[in-house]
Amino acid sequence: MTFSVVGFDAASGSWGVAVASKFLAVGAVVPWGRAGAGAIATQASANLAYGPDGLELLAQGLSADEVVAQLTGADDGRANRQVGVVDAQGRAATFTGESCLDWAGGLAGDGFAVQGNILAGPHVVEAMAEAWTASASQPLERRLYAGLTAGDHAGGDRRGRQGAALRVWRAGASYGGVLDIAIDLRVDDHQAPVEELGRLLDLHELYFGEPDPDALLPLEGELATEVLTRLKALGYETDDLTEALETWAGTENFEERLVPGKLDPVILEQLRTQSPT
Repeated sequence: MTFSVVGFDAASGSWGVAVASKFLAVGAVVPWGRAGAGAIATQASANLAYGPDGLELLAQGLSADEVVAQLTGADDGRANRQVGVVDAQGRAATFTGESCLDWAGGLAGDGFAVQGNILAGPHVVEAMAEAWTASASQPLERRLYAGLTAGDHAGGDRRGRQGAALRVWRAGASYGGVLDIAIDLRVDDHQAPVEELGRLLDLHELYFGEPDPDALLPLEGELATEVLTRLKALGYETDDLTEALETWAGTENFEERLVPGKLDPVILEQLRTQSPT
């Protein structure tokens, strides 16, 4: 009833899971992860204990293969389970019980595991693996989404569509830098959940993406004058540019993109859109 991709990005120290299914709020069931430990997708007749129990095993340093063996070996219902795991070093493993509904299976490679059940056929996971490999230059969240999209286009869950989710874990990557959940997006009930998930991912990047330091503009001279003029046109009546910009950015949820003395071009585009001249 589900297809998923579990992945690891060594460059950023990130782990993630993307999943889609004809299942309400699938993001509340399948994806599990922890920065520094790994990530897990538990599905089919999902044993939710595979999530927290598997993460504890990963945190102890066990490999993906060892975690799968321990989880399934202790589970009398393993014939109906499916699980994908990527460990702290990017080693991956996938397991499909012999009683999972056709078509069911998975593939594992360097830094990823893809798996699914009640699929249109094996070509679904094959397309997901190919998309993961072809997107090697992209950030982890984009690679996960590319895999999920490929699976969806290949037929995905043969019963239909309903929910999708994408989660990424990285140390200190949450809003405010307190927790390790970098991205947590869910589409609980939608006619086109994968496409809707893509829209949410674009919004997440807009609001919370890190500014490109090489693209930052000095907030001075004509640019400073333009920004203050536009902010005043939006009702921020003050000659203090920093105060006005911070207030506007906080109102529009762009505060994560503010850089003292500089301006992110993404912010400038949004400001110009809101205050056409």
